Amino acid sequence: MTPSVSPHPDERVPPIDTTAVWRAQHAPNRTPERQRILVTGGAGFIGSNLVDRLMELGHEVIVLDSLFTGTKENIAHWIGHPRFDFIRHDVTERIMLEVDQIYHLACPASPLHYKYNAIKTIKTNVLGTLNMLGIAKRTGARLLLASTSEVYGDPLVHPQPESYWGNVNPIGVRSCYDEGKRVAETLCFDYYRQHHVDIRVARIFNTYGPRMVENDGRVVSNFVGQALRGEELTIFGDGSQTRSFCFVSDLVDGLIRLMNTEGITGPVNLGNPTEFTVRELAELVRRKLPKSGPIRYLPPTPDDPGRRQPDIHLARTVLDWAPRVPLEEGLDAMIADFQRRGIGSRPVA
Repeated sequence: MTPSVSPHPDERVPPIDTTAVWRAQHAPNRTPERQRILVTGGAGFIGSNLVDRLMELGHEVIVLDSLFTGTKENIAHWIGHPRFDFIRHDVTERIMLEVDQIYHLACPASPLHYKYNAIKTIKTNVLGTLNMLGIAKRTGARLLLASTSEVYGDPLVHPQPESYWGNVNPIGVRSCYDEGKRVAETLCFDYYRQHHVDIRVARIFNTYGPRMVENDGRVVSNFVGQALRGEELTIFGDGSQTRSFCFVSDLVDGLIRLMNTEGITGPVNLGNPTEFTVRELAELVRRKLPKSGPIRYLPPTPDDPGRRQPDIHLARTVLDWAPRVPLEEGLDAMIADFQRRGIGSRPVA
C-alpha cells in the first residue's frame, strides 16, 4: 500500500476568497466616484442629510434603519431610485451585505431617546458596532464610526482636543450613550490593530439643522419648537453652560472628507469651535421668533456638561475642513424647515 502523503503547504488549494469574487464581479461598476455605501441610521437627522449628499455625488446607497428615531419621510424622495435601497433592520442583529464603505451612524443621539431605553442604546453601540465591523472585515470595506463629543463627558480640559481622555460618569443616566460610544471607539481600534480593518472615527459635536426631531431633548430643536408655538423657552440650569453648534451640511462635508482621506484613522473632532452659552442661544431664538414666551429656568439635568467646545486643529490640518455656516444663518434654515413641517402650528404629542 502506498502511504498517503500530505501535500506541501505551497501545493494546497487556497480557500475561495468570496470577497475577492464579489469585487471582481462588481468591479466594472465600482470607481472612487461610484461606491456602494451603507449608511446605518440613514433615516435619521444626520444620516438622511448624509444620504442626500452621497446620492447627489452619484454613489449607490443602502440605508439600514430600525426607524426607532428615524423616519421614512426623511428618505422618501429616494425610494424607487435605481441607486438607492432601504432596509428596515436593527443593527444589533446580524446582516450580510456587500459594500465598499460604511457610515455607522445608528444610535439614538438625543437624551430623551437614549435614556428611554438605556439598555437598547448601549446594545446598539456595542453589538451594532461589532456587526458593522464584521461586515467591514469580511468585505474589506472602510468603516466610519459616528462617535460623539460625549466621550469627553463633563470636560476638565477646554477646548477639547482628541488627545483628551475625558471625564465621564460610567454609572450615570447618560452613560449608556457616553460609555457606549467609548466602547464603540475601542472596538474600532481593536479591529484596526488586530484585523487591519480600515476605520475612521469622527467625534461629532452639537449639530443642528433641517430634519431634527421636534422636542427631542436637544437644546436647539427644543427652543425653536417652543418659540414657534409661542411657549416659554425652558433652560435646565442657569443657562451659563456652553455649547458649539455645527450646521448639518458642514458636518456632512466633514464626514465625507474624513471617510475619503488616506492615512488617518482618527479620532477627529467635527464641530463648530464658536462657543455660545445656552442663554445666548435662547435669546437669539427669541429675537428671530418674537412671539415666543419668556425664558424659564428649571433644575439642571444630571451629568449635563458645563462646557463643550471642539479643538478642530486636526480637522483643519488633515482634512482642510472647517464649518462655514454661521449660527444665525443655520437657524433661519432650521426654522423654515420646522415651519414647512407644520411644527409650531400644533401642540407637542
